[in-house]
Amino acid sequence: MDNLKSLIREVPDYPKPGILFYDITTLLKETAGLKGVIDGLHECAKGVKVDRVAGIEARGFIFGPALAYALGVGFVPIRKPKKLPAATERVEYALEYGTDTIEIHKDAIEPGMNVLIVDDVLATGGTAAAAAQLVEKLGGKVAALAFVIELDFLNGRSKLPGHRIESLVHY
Repeated sequence: MDNLKSLIREVPDYPKPGILFYDITTLLKETAGLKGVIDGLHECAKGVKVDRVAGIEARGFIFGPALAYALGVGFVPIRKPKKLPAATERVEYALEYGTDTIEIHKDAIEPGMNVLIVDDVLATGGTAAAAAQLVEKLGGKVAALAFVIELDFLNGRSKLPGHRIESLVHY
């Protein structure tokens, strides 16, 4: 996946001093980059029974539907509060300073369904762990979690014990 890494722009001091931001817009604009990500995520899903793909707002919406299409399954969004029009289930989770919340439609996942959760980055793991909780609250099983980038130094995997985690690029 070194070819994907070479397409990711590194932006120092964004969004604040001392942070090195990994910008995937440069990867997305290149045909080989976008295709490489979808093909790579599809490869990560080999050998995993998947009934639905769930994408975490917002960049999980870029990769999730394309991956769901490639796998021949449906896609469901996991969103910030008050963005979904029907009845939702929600999970609140801790941030470094405060809390955040994500939601999913209550009818998005049926009990026993195997769900592949997709997002762009696995950082501290809080959002991914909350997404897994949402799937499980609805009676689904987390088949795996797949990310384009994993920031290994933040040890986000530690918040996802017992889950299969696949990442295409590591920093």
